[in-house]
Amino acid sequence: MANVDYRKELADLIDIVVSEKGSDIHLSVGSHPVVRVMGSLVPLVKKPVLTSEDVMGFCGVLLSEQKGAEFTNDKEVDFSFAAPDGVRFRGNAYHQQGTPAVALRHIPNEIKSLEELNLPPILASFTERPQGFFLCVGPVGQGKSTTLAAMIQLINKSRPDHIVTIEDPIEYVYTPDQALIEQREVGTDTVDFATGLNAIFRQDIDVILVGEMRNPATIATAVTAAETGHLVFSTLHTNNASQTIDRIIDSFPAGQQDQIRVQLAGSLTGIFSQRLVPRIQGGMVPAYELLINNSAIANLIRERRTHEVQTVIETGLEHGMIDMNRSLVNMVKKGEITVENAFAYSVNPKGLERLI
Repeated sequence: MANVDYRKELADLIDIVVSEKGSDIHLSVGSHPVVRVMGSLVPLVKKPVLTSEDVMGFCGVLLSEQKGAEFTNDKEVDFSFAAPDGVRFRGNAYHQQGTPAVALRHIPNEIKSLEELNLPPILASFTERPQGFFLCVGPVGQGKSTTLAAMIQLINKSRPDHIVTIEDPIEYVYTPDQALIEQREVGTDTVDFATGLNAIFRQDIDVILVGEMRNPATIATAVTAAETGHLVFSTLHTNNASQTIDRIIDSFPAGQQDQIRVQLAGSLTGIFSQRLVPRIQGGMVPAYELLINNSAIANLIRERRTHEVQTVIETGLEHGMIDMNRSLVNMVKKGEITVENAFAYSVNPKGLERLI
């Protein structure tokens, strides 16, 4: 594109995503701009095929001077972007086959409630705890950040706590209500997750949201924070509760694993795993699994018997636990999702077969 106003072109793309209720924009050399709508990628064939100059032109609008320098040096960079009309995105600029590319994820301005997100009401009980460690897990793009935002907003609206988020980049922006709420971005407001987390012990904080458990230092500090009177929320890219527990413990050297096992058994409150499944009537609906840490689960964690956790979840309905297959079956029975999609999104299709 010659003599292009990339600010205007970007505004056009944002308008398309908003009007079509899309979730993502992809800018890649040799392709038309592409948007993701209802889970499917749609090339915008009326827009020209992008050149390297075009993608860098968009980067000039999207990236601050600091982030632009980081992109040049490191070949990739995470960032957040707010359009003049307030529409927000989290993004990643990167290189592929020697050419620049950008992926943008739309972050809705409105923080929806648990009910509006079709999430189980029991999640509200985890926001009422005075302390503990709660994890929302699942693959990328399955709504983890949105679920945690709903939970943080519940606290924000209900009690005068000091809430701090540490994110990379900041996603949902909160307006303080009952709570004092502060948001810190990695690279701008703090060096990294572990450093930002260490500082909470000197900041009189009640509730902390950590964008992601990226390394043992972050995990260890988050668990310690939960043990010492803080309510900690975070995410991990794992498939279910037992895998999450194993991933946390296995991230530590062998000599430290027994200690983290004991700490986790004592501080964990729950693990919520979710998947966004295509809805028959259009859109997406969450299927989920919920582990609630009780004495039986805590013993399994301490005794290295995490392979038995799934069985406890499946038989723990009266304790409020939910297993993924039962969640999928319930949605099939309500006519919300197809049987085919239930099997496609199940992590245990043989178990699902017995329930359907």
